Amino acid sequence: MSEHQIAWKDVRSSAGFVIICILGALVAASAELGQEQSVPRVKGTTEVPSGYSWENSKLMYHHVWPEMKFSWQIVVGTIIGFFAAAFGSVGGVGGGGIFVPMLTLIIGFDPKSSTAISKCMITGAAGATVYYNLRLRHPTLDQPIIDYDLALLFQPMLVLGVSIGVAFNVIFAEWMVTALLILLFIGTSTKAFIKGVETWKKETIMKQEAATLMAPYGTTSGPIPYKILPDGPHTSIQMKFDLNKASEVAIVDNIRWKELSILFSVWATILFLHISKNYTKTCSLAYWILNLLQIPIAIGASAYEAMCLYTGRKMIESRGETENIWSIHQLVLCCLCGILAGIVGGLLGLGGGFIIGPLFLELGVPPQVSSATATFAMLFSSSMSVLQYHLLRRFPLPYALYFVAVATIAALVGQHVVRKIISVLGRASLIIFILAFTILISAISLGGVGISSFITKIAGKEYIGFDDICAYE
Repeated sequence: MSEHQIAWKDVRSSAGFVIICILGALVAASAELGQEQSVPRVKGTTEVPSGYSWENSKLMYHHVWPEMKFSWQIVVGTIIGFFAAAFGSVGGVGGGGIFVPMLTLIIGFDPKSSTAISKCMITGAAGATVYYNLRLRHPTLDQPIIDYDLALLFQPMLVLGVSIGVAFNVIFAEWMVTALLILLFIGTSTKAFIKGVETWKKETIMKQEAATLMAPYGTTSGPIPYKILPDGPHTSIQMKFDLNKASEVAIVDNIRWKELSILFSVWATILFLHISKNYTKTCSLAYWILNLLQIPIAIGASAYEAMCLYTGRKMIESRGETENIWSIHQLVLCCLCGILAGIVGGLLGLGGGFIIGPLFLELGVPPQVSSATATFAMLFSSSMSVLQYHLLRRFPLPYALYFVAVATIAALVGQHVVRKIISVLGRASLIIFILAFTILISAISLGGVGISSFITKIAGKEYIGFDDICAYE
């Protein structure tokens, strides 16, 4: 079995695991909502309120928005948020897994408001990272470091998934969100770490081979250049020999305008549908029509890119492709993974990069390109989440603007520092290890917060069930 067949097998198994987790949550939610319609309870009480109906179930969840003033909480939260954004932007995952516990435990927001503000921070960090990467070229090929074709395949489905995830965030109980998070993050962090070790070993071999070749010429000092890591197929594409030092060009020369216009059109169209939906009654016929209209738009854009890849009119050049190697089931699987990444991002308040980042690595995309492309796609999806949360009035604007500024500055600093370190060490695998570390810390912090909250509510005999999206305001 070839290396690429093994990679696709891993992708299929991971996607299947995520689907099973989400379907299990949906079944549990459906069953409990059916029970609650007959025996409802109010969070924080053990009594059944008289005259209760799902139309007034908005009373079931109370947002906690602390007053914004200078305090030790703000200082500590700023420091943690800064480092989380710096590491998250480098790994291509955003840092939401650290933002949410910080906002909940230190600043004092309720979990769902923390999720919304986390998305704001992810958007700020992603925007700064994309701006930084727009000047960079691919580490070995003569093309932008952002793979626009790969982004066009995933981004529309990612945005569609976010819409679903935001709805799930309203419906799902906190304990269910915690369980999903722990299962997903432990799996993805483990796979990312294993990939990092493999890449490190390949880099070591390349360095040793380069040192052997350069020894007769007396070149033994300074960083040793070496060829691209053998993650993707070997091709005859002309390559540069400095893997970790991408040259900079003007932003205008580094943008694929056709692909970018399609991406922006999909984003703007779905945004218009969400704004229109805000002026309809929740769960009315118009509400569901506007929701369902997102499906043909997102599927149409991704299907266009998928057909171009399948017929060979386009190629994922960042993998070193010179001929069509995509099958129908592989393209469908990629689109499915895009939806799942969006659902996870919208549900947990995280960047979809937690899913698509490791996926890009499994597909043989170089770490630098994987991080840059995942962040680029994540910018569209996270900004969509922010606007949806804003329409739902899920976060206070002053806090959001402050932490967006912190995340933006941190992302720029993190990108600059880590790129310099990679250039000196000649180890692109550093990005993969940062990715794995960020996901693991996110699993520990978010999982710990969720378990602690669950135990507290059990002890206080509070409501820990699911909510009704049709009653949410």
